[in-house]
Amino acid sequence: MIGEGDKAPGMTVAATDGSNMNLAAPGQSLVLYFYPKDDSSGCTREAQDFTALADDFRKAGIKVVGVSRDPMKAHEKFIGKYALAVSLVSDEDGRISEAFGTWVEKSMYGRKYMGMERATYLIGADGRVLKAWRKVKVPGHAQEVLNAAKSAA
Repeated sequence: MIGEGDKAPGMTVAATDGSNMNLAAPGQSLVLYFYPKDDSSGCTREAQDFTALADDFRKAGIKVVGVSRDPMKAHEKFIGKYALAVSLVSDEDGRISEAFGTWVEKSMYGRKYMGMERATYLIGADGRVLKAWRKVKVPGHAQEVLNAAKSAA
């Protein structure tokens, strides 16, 4: 599990905006948020909240990227349906969520299963994790991340 002060893993990921980012050297501050599923209520709200603050993140020199195990086609549909202003990364093979420790055992109605933990990482331009939020609750989270990112810059 990656925590504050750790170096992000040296992996390159492709985003829906056409960019490729090396997480260990993103070249600018990066908000990497993990979410369970495109087009579900909580995940839609979270993406919309980050979208509402997209200009503020951009002005602060911070790129916002969401990560789920959905395929790129689903991400593109999700972005189009809600006019999202954040980039999304597909983690179909699970390598990103495994590296960050966000693929965890969950339980619902007594049934245990593996799923994506809602988590967010603020990564500096040098690839160091500046702040980590685990078990995120959506209301107010995007604003909290923006506040932390601005004070870390």
